[in-house]
Amino acid sequence: MRPVKQGEPPSGSVEKALKQPMNPLITVSRFVYKTWVIAELEIRKLRHDPTELITRAVQPVLWLLVFGQVFTRIHAIPTPGMSYIDFLAPGILAQSVLFIAIFSGMSLIWERDLGIIHKFLASPTPRTALALGKALSGGVRALPQSILVYVLAAILGVKIDWNPLALIGVLTAILLGAAAFSAFSLIIALLVKTRERFMGIGQVLTMPFFFASSAIYPISIMPGWLKVIAHGNPLTYEVDALRALMLSGGTSSFGLALDFGVLALVTTVLVIIAGRLYPRAVT
Repeated sequence: MRPVKQGEPPSGSVEKALKQPMNPLITVSRFVYKTWVIAELEIRKLRHDPTELITRAVQPVLWLLVFGQVFTRIHAIPTPGMSYIDFLAPGILAQSVLFIAIFSGMSLIWERDLGIIHKFLASPTPRTALALGKALSGGVRALPQSILVYVLAAILGVKIDWNPLALIGVLTAILLGAAAFSAFSLIIALLVKTRERFMGIGQVLTMPFFFASSAIYPISIMPGWLKVIAHGNPLTYEVDALRALMLSGGTSSFGLALDFGVLALVTTVLVIIAGRLYPRAVT
């Protein structure tokens, strides 16, 4: 038996240390840190190429200035208790988040072609942290759009609630909604694996998500079959939360607890699925 040198721990103690379970707090902190590293990497891309911010700004501006102003004047859509432009503004904010998030999976296809995905998978980073980091980056990328919609809505006379707690709630709803649809986008990218198929599917899905929600008209005026779809659409709950928090005197049709609960549950499930599918990116 080899003698133990001074200052050297016994071999048995090393094996015991390796077998001991890691402190849960350390495990969680490491997971959070690795998730943030992935998210920050995605955000850095936007800082180096802010062109996307300009091109994405066109759509909400057109919806609020053209669609919102016209339908406010003709009173074509009943919105009891508020003007149509007030009703529309949170829906357009949710739409902007959706359109940014649903195409975020394209970056994964580019990274696979460049060989970056192989390096991520070779690292000790948990697959769910990779998926969650990319999903959360979609929420951060949506924040400039949110500021634009807020500024434009204020100019158009929308009654905005500037309470700090309401603004924090709006920020949370945006992050959760963007994370959910970004994770969904990652799942699509992991399954189709080509840019052409991904873009085609993304373009097909954005309009049904948008129009089968309460973004531009109340659920109460929908036909019965569309009401069923709208109640299963995560965007409906994001819009409902935004409408309650963004507008002065706004109310939630489902309750904020249900709105945030649905968004958190959908995000969690989709991130777990994306994490399980992540190794398929290189197969």
